[in-house]
Amino acid sequence: MAVNPRIAMSNASVPLIHEVQIIDEAGRHKTVHVPGERSLTIYLDKRELVTLMTLGSAPEALVLGYLRNQRLVESPDDIESIQVDWETDSAAVKTRRSTVDIDQMTSKRIVTTGCGQGTMFGGLIEEMEQIRLADGPTLNQAAIVDLIDQIRQHDTIYKKSGSVHACAVFERKGEDQVELLHFIEDVGRHNAVDSISGLMWLADKAGRDLVFFTTGRLTSEMVIKGAQMGIPFLLTRSGVTQMGLELARKTHLTLLSRCSGTHFEIYNAPERVVFSPPKQ
Repeated sequence: MAVNPRIAMSNASVPLIHEVQIIDEAGRHKTVHVPGERSLTIYLDKRELVTLMTLGSAPEALVLGYLRNQRLVESPDDIESIQVDWETDSAAVKTRRSTVDIDQMTSKRIVTTGCGQGTMFGGLIEEMEQIRLADGPTLNQAAIVDLIDQIRQHDTIYKKSGSVHACAVFERKGEDQVELLHFIEDVGRHNAVDSISGLMWLADKAGRDLVFFTTGRLTSEMVIKGAQMGIPFLLTRSGVTQMGLELARKTHLTLLSRCSGTHFEIYNAPERVVFSPPKQ
């Protein structure tokens, strides 16, 4: 995990999959794997904020990304420590300073869609009016197909046990190449994207040259978080919601859905995609 020397963080790793005994339709006993699921209650300066249901693969990054995307902390430099304790299922965040009005930000709560319901605080949708991504950069069709293939070949918890969502962020290396930076799986796609957001924040990584992939739907929440990170490309092997599309149009985000093999569908800002010449 990326490290910020100014933040003291635990490294609270836990088993991500567990063996269980089942009986199939023929009455045969089998050993299969299921993903873990844990509750994690976030405390900000001893104030209880929210309880997240998570796989627990990158809990400190998840907490940091959650605080970032909810606008509850303005900078990683504001945080002194993040300590995750799985014995109490808690994450204690201590800040050096806070310029955020927590009462005002948490007074409005929106329960979002998806497996493992997410929560958005404050007027995040209204804040999207302030975000407009710049024109460019571009991404070659070959790079998109390569990205999809890298995801297909990645060793995942989903392949072993199912029941999880994955998010990944790639860096553009020219128009026709991408390099995988982070791959996170969790019981909900919003947790996975928050974890990646936290890792990017720790590394002070800007979003302009990044491409984001998720196995889940591109809902309003996913588009909001992509725009907040400044990432111009959002890809999914699933679909797009109407509100997600509307917000992408407002923020000038390129959306690609149904990404599988060599197939994809562009829902917004197609000018960023450079098509390969047809084979002769």
